[in-house]
Amino acid sequence: MATTPDRIPAEGGTALIDKPNASMVALSFVDNAGITRVKAVPGQRLEHASRYGVGVSPCFETFAFDDLMAVGRYLGGPDGDLRLIPDLTRMTGLACQPGWAWAPADKYTQDGARFAACQRHFAARQAEAARAAGLRLSMAFETEWSVGRADDTDGFTPAIHGPAYGMVRLGQVADYAADLVAVLDRQGITVDQFHPEYAPGQLELSIEPSEPVAAADDAVLVRHTIRQVSVQHGWRALLAPCIEPGGTGSGAHLHLSVHDDRGPLFARGEGPHGMRPTGEAFLAGILRELPALVAAGAGNPASFLRLEPSRWAGVWQCWGRETREAALRFVTGVRGTEDWAANAEIKCFDATGNPYLIVGSVIAAGLAGVAEQLRLPPEITGDPVTFDAEALMMSDVRRLPTTPTEAADQLAASRPLAGAMGVELHDALLTVRRAEAERYAEASAEELVALTRWRF
Repeated sequence: MATTPDRIPAEGGTALIDKPNASMVALSFVDNAGITRVKAVPGQRLEHASRYGVGVSPCFETFAFDDLMAVGRYLGGPDGDLRLIPDLTRMTGLACQPGWAWAPADKYTQDGARFAACQRHFAARQAEAARAAGLRLSMAFETEWSVGRADDTDGFTPAIHGPAYGMVRLGQVADYAADLVAVLDRQGITVDQFHPEYAPGQLELSIEPSEPVAAADDAVLVRHTIRQVSVQHGWRALLAPCIEPGGTGSGAHLHLSVHDDRGPLFARGEGPHGMRPTGEAFLAGILRELPALVAAGAGNPASFLRLEPSRWAGVWQCWGRETREAALRFVTGVRGTEDWAANAEIKCFDATGNPYLIVGSVIAAGLAGVAEQLRLPPEITGDPVTFDAEALMMSDVRRLPTTPTEAADQLAASRPLAGAMGVELHDALLTVRRAEAERYAEASAEELVALTRWRF
């Protein structure tokens, strides 16, 4: 749980934690385009930074993925300053980057109050709203990436070859995988699974779930670690959503489960596949808001090169048990163990989405479903691309947005997400997504892949 102070200057500083065994500490935040930005301080300056913060311009709230700035109704432009306050309870020595430590940061105004558009605090607010409603969430991001040869500075040449999910491919990354899992373990992250994936040079790992803000923190740390360990092995890690036009891309699927004081909400009930009413309502709220959630979790122009049918990317606004073409996949786990294994997977997200915005928005959507006592429509099976028009209409299955402009329009119209984010954050995210959409409206697929290849 995020534990930065309500106001600054903050009392206590590093007296409450062990001093970092590092000469430098990286303080990270993720902007609305999904880029992880950073300020760094020497280790001996961490106590001062933890009380008074490190200055950062609010212009980053409207930076696009290409580092060009737009101006929104409330944020953007050259004026003003914010303070980054590290969450010292999450500070981690970087085994992937010797001599350094890392801590995620929250944003404050110079007057000492929390910054209204802080994405990490948005996630924390939504997690607290869930707790106030008697709900506890566990979340984890899957991470997909491809490893490329470092000597290809202009494009992407896969560093490994072989069949999808194959032992041939695993043999080529055996040492790399062992090193990566060991480094993550030393950094406090437990890996549940690792395997070669489908696309060229593609790999995937899943990690142990955490509470929502920690899950977003984990995503930031996992991606940085993957990049660093890849460099140490003479490779480059590609986390962008599209590897090659027309092919399968890399996602960042979100898994979640919900509990109350009686136990899991996705088991022991009389609803679909054992869901209890509150669990079903939570998922129904997410399902309803999926078109708007795309803007938060996969709104980059290149994301829509990945979001194509029949690629297990989750491009359909529907749900089903173990249905990998549905955007919302319900996972019941091994029969007899549903109490702990049942969870939901949102498949349409990728690494261009700010993980704090994703977890906060998903919680807000779910809580709206609970408040309105929504129910899930009938589930689907199979691939909706094979349904005829009548079957699509009868099942009420729709495509999620197919362009960044359409996704931004859906976000603009979403009352639950607008209300949860607040006007400053909601407008800043819309400003970024619309600026990116307009700037690259005429870009070819090849140009979009090149522009985003090494940005995430």
